Amino acid sequence: MRNKGLIITLTVILSALCIYFLSLTLISRGVQRDAERYATQGGRLVEKQRQHYLDSVWRAPVFGPLTYKEVRQSELGLGLDLNGGMHLTLEVSPVEIVRAMSGKSKDANFNKAMAQAQQLQRTNPSTPFTTLFAQSFRQVAPNDKLARIFANTINKGAIDINSTDQQVIGEINKQLEDAIDRSFNILRTRIDKFGTSQPSIQRVKGTGRIQIELPGVDNPDRVRKLVQGQAKLEFWEVWRQDEFAPYLNQLNQVLSAKEAAAAPAAAAATTATATAAPGDTSALARQLAQKNTAAAKTDTAALAQKNVLGSLFTMPGTLGANIRDTARVNAVLHSADTRAVLPSNLTLMWGVKPDLIDGQEYLQLYAIRKSRDAEAPIGGEVISDARGDFSQQGGGAEVSMQMNPSGARKWERLTAANIGRQVAIVLDDYVYSAPVVQAEIAGGNSSISGNFTIEEAQDLASVLKAGKLPAPTRIVEEAVVGPSLGQEATNQGLYSTLGGLLIIMAFMAAYYGRAGIVADVVLLFNLFLIMGILAQFSFALTLPGIAGLLLVIAASVDANVLIFERIREEMDHGLQTKDAINKGYSRAFSAIFDANVTTLIIASILFIFGTGPVQNFAITLLIGVFTSFLSAVYISRLIIEQMVKGKETTSLTFSTFLSRNLFKNINFDIVGKRKLAYIFSTVFILIGFGLMYLQGGPNLGVDFRGGRAYVVSFDKPVVASDARDYLTKNNFAGAGTEAKTFGTDNRLRITTGYLADDESTAADDKVKTALLAGLNAKYGALKPNIESTAKVGATIADDIKRTSVLSLGLTLLAIFVYVLFRFEKWQYSMAAVVALFHDALIVIASFPIARAFGLNYEMDQVFVAAILTTIGFSMNDTIVIYDRIREYLQENKNLTFAQVVNPALNSTFSRTMITFTTVFLVMLVLYIFGGETLRSFSFAMLLGVIFGTYSSLFIAAPLILDTYGKKEKERMNTDGDAPKLNTGHEQQNPRPRSKAEYTGTIDSKDAAAGAAAADISF
Repeated sequence: MRNKGLIITLTVILSALCIYFLSLTLISRGVQRDAERYATQGGRLVEKQRQHYLDSVWRAPVFGPLTYKEVRQSELGLGLDLNGGMHLTLEVSPVEIVRAMSGKSKDANFNKAMAQAQQLQRTNPSTPFTTLFAQSFRQVAPNDKLARIFANTINKGAIDINSTDQQVIGEINKQLEDAIDRSFNILRTRIDKFGTSQPSIQRVKGTGRIQIELPGVDNPDRVRKLVQGQAKLEFWEVWRQDEFAPYLNQLNQVLSAKEAAAAPAAAAATTATATAAPGDTSALARQLAQKNTAAAKTDTAALAQKNVLGSLFTMPGTLGANIRDTARVNAVLHSADTRAVLPSNLTLMWGVKPDLIDGQEYLQLYAIRKSRDAEAPIGGEVISDARGDFSQQGGGAEVSMQMNPSGARKWERLTAANIGRQVAIVLDDYVYSAPVVQAEIAGGNSSISGNFTIEEAQDLASVLKAGKLPAPTRIVEEAVVGPSLGQEATNQGLYSTLGGLLIIMAFMAAYYGRAGIVADVVLLFNLFLIMGILAQFSFALTLPGIAGLLLVIAASVDANVLIFERIREEMDHGLQTKDAINKGYSRAFSAIFDANVTTLIIASILFIFGTGPVQNFAITLLIGVFTSFLSAVYISRLIIEQMVKGKETTSLTFSTFLSRNLFKNINFDIVGKRKLAYIFSTVFILIGFGLMYLQGGPNLGVDFRGGRAYVVSFDKPVVASDARDYLTKNNFAGAGTEAKTFGTDNRLRITTGYLADDESTAADDKVKTALLAGLNAKYGALKPNIESTAKVGATIADDIKRTSVLSLGLTLLAIFVYVLFRFEKWQYSMAAVVALFHDALIVIASFPIARAFGLNYEMDQVFVAAILTTIGFSMNDTIVIYDRIREYLQENKNLTFAQVVNPALNSTFSRTMITFTTVFLVMLVLYIFGGETLRSFSFAMLLGVIFGTYSSLFIAAPLILDTYGKKEKERMNTDGDAPKLNTGHEQQNPRPRSKAEYTGTIDSKDAAAGAAAADISF
């Protein structure tokens, strides 16, 4: 094998990285177990104490120099469906942005166009609102111009009276994009302060949406208020240190006296600590005594001696605390003692970003001077524009800020009263900057300079613009998974993974003997690589991810099967074991490479266009493509070559007594049955879609139709149809409602379209209240309990449908192009795409047929992933067959496609059936043990494996025969014996063999193979 040293080096490096990151996961899990033991009292876990333990070690070293925070950020996390928590998709409302930019215009044409655009948005949710507004305005006032409305002081410098409609809409879109960016940054800060571990927040590409995932959240109402609250930007005066230090000194004395009275021993220990660590106290003295009077110096010196607050306020050079102590500081600041000592107009606020000093992170505290009415001197609504850029006078980055006339007057008064003092820029009660006023500023144009990077200047400008335009967000998609449901899903995922893995390993060992054991070792190594890479990139493992993992495990075996079957063929043709191994790996490479590329195409499309669970499935699949190729093609070869190295004979086997003669001398007339296959597929698809029509359309999940879904548990089993009928009639105003058993017979999944068009929080509460009212009225004695909720707005549902169709179309197009590139004839591409489209249709048609027999599964996003994965599985089969046909044609220039198609199908039949068996068994395990969440996926995959194998044999290659083969008919030799097929082994195995031994021989007079040679009819 060439480049052996490079492969070994790469494998060692990758393995070391995987070991390191998986060890971090183990360390993190150990800390969490310690927290649970600490917080368990009398057999009951006290969540508050568990969280307190984790907070206390958050910044403490737990693995060498790595803190728990660093370890936790690098561990392999669990998704919401396995860990419980909350998923949200928010959308910035463009309606308020447009109204604000118009100056809340009362113009009749403007308001009529706005109303019309909002109405159109309900039926065209995927069309941008600004586009609909522009169209509506042109219809309402064809001779009017948008500039007449939008050329105002708010848009000064961007829109004037001469601006075209296109320029106005362009500026509105720009402001909307800025609003989305601001919302993202503000939400990111809020989420970081929320206190949940491993939160995730990201923008959805190409949309105005923001996705948030919060594992372990147990207060969804608090989260909704947090993410939907509008940003509050304010400007506040700041106390000088010499002004607030006496109050802190007094507070320190009160706390010291109280502590001394309550715990003398603790007070003595505190004094000892102060003596041992004079650096902290002197730092605090410098903080509180700078530019102070002699009396204040005396006070801060006393404070340093007592050191109660000094042990908390440890930030060098200014008032602040180590970030690990912020919880303790907050407890002190919110105590009754603090409220009694500090004046009512003094409020301490944290800075938003930590400062790194000597390897420690500190947060600064700012003493804000509040007014009697607690109203800020200036609010963010006065900001007309702000931008971060490099200073024109040099000296680094700065922020330019402009205010409207009202704000300019207030700013002039505020700056005049605070020359030489700080003014804090506060957003959501966190201080983003506190610049010192150099002089009175008139006109409302200001420049904020400091030790900024350009990125920090742009971030501050974004913060300042947070108050410029209202950018309320609305929740368009939501899912809440309870911890008990998450634990159940974890168990199901674990059982299905272990079950699938054990079945494959047992099968490979039983079929291939010692070589099968090598494949098992490689399979475990592949699993190790996938988990390690997921941990390296901080990907969370979800139920769809586990499904992808199982699929990768099954598919990775396919490469070993291809190689081992090739080696067996070479050994059957007389090659020695070493030569057979070399040739087997060499001949299998092209088919393995092509199969992996097609899977890579499908996984990439799923990753780009999928969201949430589908994207997680795609990530696992993408990683699995690379690790499977490395492990099956290279690692297994290294092991096998080492096992036979330097030996004249070897005991290494590629078969057992069970498999030695299995699939030998196969000679099925597969293409001769192609017309029966065409008829069967056509009839099956027509029946399926006919039933779908009679059933009122496809059984779409909430992903595609919008609405809300709830998983509800009861103390005893309930009849799903009774619950559905009662709720539809009495609580959901006749709206479409479905109820089905979910996992166990005492749990239902209830989906309703009631108020589906209303995405407001009020509508969420109304639907939930109606649901609980109905369930309690009918099943109150059974104690109904909502375990999880999900909401998908009409906009999201429309986008999911559109991207699903687009994903399918792009997948088929990409495969057409790739197959054309690899096999150089359009007939190959056409046949492959038709066969794959056939697979998609036949799986879709199977769902209404199954529904007629009582198996009622929804078609949702995960179902689409199953369709595309079926296409990938079927394409792998087809590629292997195409590859063998190409090989036979290259080695037999005088033979036609019609003469080699049946031998190619028969020679790859063993590989086809082995791969079918392994993948089918794994999907069967997933169907049985994977849980209700993946039931639709696994059911679709079971059908996909069956019909994908069927189409690769009876549809794909036969279609080429019916198109390309017609051109070759006249070239076929119908006189006497047809030319014999040379499989490329005659030189290595010159031993004469009978036709019965030579399974690759075709004779036109042989009745058994007549349909494959000259007697094939078109």
